[in-house]
Amino acid sequence: MFSSIKRLLIGRPLKSHELGEQKLNKTKALAILSSDALSSVAYGPEQILIVLVTISSAAFWYSIPIAVGVLILLTALILSYRQIIFAYPHGGGAYVVSKSNLGVNAGLIAGGSLLVDYILTVAVSVSAGTDAITSAFPTLHNHNVTIAIVFVIFITILNLRGVTESASILAYPVYLFVLALFILIGVGLYNIVTGGVSPQLHTPIGTPVAGISLFILLRAFASGSSALTGVEAISNAIPNFKDPAPNNAAKTLMAMGSLLAILFSGIVFLAYYYGISPNAEVTVVSQIAEETFGRNFIYFFIQGTTALILVLAANTGYSAFPLLAVNLAKDKFIPRMFLIRGDRLGYSNGIIILGIASILLILAFQAKTESLIPLYAVGVFLPFTLSQSGMMVKWLREKPQGWVPKFIINTTGALISLTVTLMFLVTKFSQIWSILIFLPIIVYLFHRIRKHYEAVGDQLSLKTCEPPVTIEGNVMIVPVAGMTHVVENTLNYAKSLSPDQMIAVYVAFEREDEKNFEEKWKQWQPDVRLVTLHSHYRSIINPLTKFVDIVEHKAREGNYRVTVVIPQFIPKKGWHNILHNQSSLLIRTFLLYRRHVVVSTVPYHLKK
Repeated sequence: MFSSIKRLLIGRPLKSHELGEQKLNKTKALAILSSDALSSVAYGPEQILIVLVTISSAAFWYSIPIAVGVLILLTALILSYRQIIFAYPHGGGAYVVSKSNLGVNAGLIAGGSLLVDYILTVAVSVSAGTDAITSAFPTLHNHNVTIAIVFVIFITILNLRGVTESASILAYPVYLFVLALFILIGVGLYNIVTGGVSPQLHTPIGTPVAGISLFILLRAFASGSSALTGVEAISNAIPNFKDPAPNNAAKTLMAMGSLLAILFSGIVFLAYYYGISPNAEVTVVSQIAEETFGRNFIYFFIQGTTALILVLAANTGYSAFPLLAVNLAKDKFIPRMFLIRGDRLGYSNGIIILGIASILLILAFQAKTESLIPLYAVGVFLPFTLSQSGMMVKWLREKPQGWVPKFIINTTGALISLTVTLMFLVTKFSQIWSILIFLPIIVYLFHRIRKHYEAVGDQLSLKTCEPPVTIEGNVMIVPVAGMTHVVENTLNYAKSLSPDQMIAVYVAFEREDEKNFEEKWKQWQPDVRLVTLHSHYRSIINPLTKFVDIVEHKAREGNYRVTVVIPQFIPKKGWHNILHNQSSLLIRTFLLYRRHVVVSTVPYHLKK
C-alpha cells in the first residue's frame, strides 16, 4: 500500500543515467529560481509604506527615492552574483565564496544563515500567498494557518517528483504573474498619463514632512530591501542548469534582475501616485488592482496569480536548500543523508526536512508574514554581506585583469548590504534577536558534526595501529518467550551456526511458571541448554541484559564472541504489528549498545 501511494504521489523511480534529463533550461530555471525574488514585489513595496505611515501619509513620497536606493543595491547584487557564478561554477553561492576567502567560520555563518533563510523563504512565501487569498476572500482569514500548511505539503510533494516536472508545472503561474503585473502597471500608468487618477491622492515629491529623519528613511530602505530576497538562489543552484551551466545561470540571473527592477519600480510608483496606505486586511497590490480595475475579472486574475506566485515562490527554497545542504554535507558539516538522491533523482531528504521545518515555523508564527519578514531579511543580507566581502578579498588577493571595476561593485554591494543588516538589527531587534542565538548554535553544531565524522574516519581507517580481534568461536544466546514455531525456527538457525555453544534463556515472572516451563522444555528440546531467570519487577530487559553481560565477560576470556539470536514473527500485514508487544525490538535496541555483543534477528513470516 505504501509503495502504491508513493508511486501515485511521486511517480516512477528514475534511473541514474536519466539525471541529465532533469537539468533545467533558462525558461524553466527563471520560473522556479526567480519566483522568490519576483514574488517579493508583492510585499516589498508594502514594507516601505508600513514604516513611512508611522510618520504620516504625507511621507509616502519618500518611497520613490527609497526605491531608487533599493534598485542601486539590486544592480550591485546582480552584477556581483554574476561574477560569483563564473568564479564558482559548481554552486554553493555565499557559503563557498565566504569559506574560500574569509575562512571556515565565515562560510558556516553564511551557510547556516542561508539554510535558515530557505526555511523562512517557504514560510514567508506561503504565508504571504495565503494573505493574498484571504484579501480577496476575507471569510477565510481564520483559516490562514491551515491553508498555508496545505500549500507547503503540496509543494513538497511536487518537488519530490523531480526538478523538471515541478518546473514544468510552476512555470505557468510565474509567467502569468509577470503578465498580470505588466498589465496592472501598464494600465495604471496609462490612467495616470490620461488624467484618470487624481493628483490630489498623493503628496507631491519634495513636500516637507514633520518628524522625518535619516533613521526612519534607513529603516524604510532596509524593510523595502526585503524585495531582494532570493537573488542569491541562482548562484546556489548552478548544477541544476543545462550545459553550459554558468552561462545559462548568468543569463537567467540578468533576466531575473531586469524583471524584478521593472515590477518593483512600477508597484512603488503606482502605490505612491494612488495614495495607497498599508492595510492589515488588504495587501497594497490588491488595493492598486481594485483602484485600477474595480472588483472584476482582471482584479481576481491579478490576485489569483499573485497568490499563486507567493505560494510557489517557496519553490526557490526547495531548489536551493537541498543543493546548499549537499555542499555542506560534502564538507562534513551536516549529516551525509543530504547527499542521497531519491527515486526521482532529487535530494529528497533535503526537500522533506525543509517542508517539515517550514510547517513548524508557520505554526510557531501563526502564518503572520509581518512577523517572519524581518528574520527572513536578516537571513538573506548577512550572507549578502559576507559573499560581497569574500569577493572583495578574492580580487585583492588575485588581482586578475580588469579586477578594479569588479572590486568596486562588490565593495558597493558589501557596504549597502551591511547597512541593511545593521538597520534590521537596530530597528527590529525585538523580532530578530533569536537569530543572534541560533546562528552561533548552528555554527557550533556544524563543527561538532565535522569533528564526529573525522573521529569516525580515524577509527575506521585501516591505517590505524589497532590489531584485529581474534575470535575463536561463538556463544549463541536465544531469548525465548514460549514453545512455538517462531522459537523452533530460531533454534534450528542457531544450531546450524554453533550447536555446542547455545543457551536458551527464559525470563519468568512467577516461580510456578518457571518450573512448568523447565519441565516442558526438557521434553521439547532436551539437547538445548535452558537458563531460566526470575524477574522480581516483571521486566524482561534487565535480567536478560545482566545475564548477557556475565556470559560475555566469561566468553571474552577465551576469545569467544557472544551472539544474541532474537526470534521475531512478522505479520502478513504491517498494521498488525500494533496488536503485538515489541519485546524483540526492545531487546535488540538495548543490546546493540553492548560493545562485544552481536545481535541477530531471525524472522518467521506468518501466512495469515
